[in-house]
Amino acid sequence: MNALIPTVDLAAPHPAAVDTALQRAGFLQVVGHGVPEDAAWAVRAAARDFFALPEAVKRGYAVGVGGRGWLPPGVEANDRVEGGDSPPDLKESFAVGPFAPTGDAETDAVWFPPNVWPAQVPALREVVTAYCTAMTRVAGALLELCAGALGQEPSTLRDLATHPTWTFNINRYPPMTETGTPLPGQFRIGPHTDFGTVTLLDREPGAGGLQVDVEGHGWTDAPYTPGALTVNVGDLLAHWTGHRWRAGRHRVLPPQAHAPAEDLVSLVFFFELDHDAVVTPLAPPLGRTVLEPVVSAPFLRERLDAISV
Repeated sequence: MNALIPTVDLAAPHPAAVDTALQRAGFLQVVGHGVPEDAAWAVRAAARDFFALPEAVKRGYAVGVGGRGWLPPGVEANDRVEGGDSPPDLKESFAVGPFAPTGDAETDAVWFPPNVWPAQVPALREVVTAYCTAMTRVAGALLELCAGALGQEPSTLRDLATHPTWTFNINRYPPMTETGTPLPGQFRIGPHTDFGTVTLLDREPGAGGLQVDVEGHGWTDAPYTPGALTVNVGDLLAHWTGHRWRAGRHRVLPPQAHAPAEDLVSLVFFFELDHDAVVTPLAPPLGRTVLEPVVSAPFLRERLDAISV
């Protein structure tokens, strides 16, 4: 077990270990989640087929940050949410969101827009739908674990996610042979925290991989266990804890000169609450500071707008 970022078995978790780890780094590895490894590999295979399409074809599915479809290289700079001014992140993504809208046109236009499925890769829809259904189940279990770890009723957070918003990003990190030498201060994803409750990451290890900012240790290579999901706390969940837990600050290193052909695909499931959920922070002494309640949607929107280039 990694002492800084422990591995938690969802079938038999230890609440005290969860609390300690999320105070220190805001990160866990999770096993016992019940998602078969071949589900992730099926998504990767279909996604690679999409990313291999000519740019002119992919442009037909292009969207901005928060949209559903292809996010081309150059549209995000994640460190800008922290006030940075680095060059755009070295990645391209395909984004999917919830399958069932609310029925309210104004809400759906922003938080539940229709998904876009590329006709050139018909397999993508089926495998992504199955994978996101499984991730939604795991995210619900994690919300119950998080509430229970702080002595709250397990349903406390899950009751705020009866019609949740979420985003599933398939991130491709192209090789240096495609991107060229990174500019000064440029990353595959710049330093940032995620915005919502929990993020579930299935990743490929690499030279230009994930690093986590651990309290007292600084930037640390994230541990990798085949079959495990990497899970981190987002800003909204940290807010709920009264900043007892850290939002997991992280970055993805740029492609490295000693591995110029490295081409990685990460599956990133950002789970949120209902768009209109009111999040009331835990008060001291459990929480670390007194914070005001917030509404999920505007809390997230402010951060999404900040990273858009």
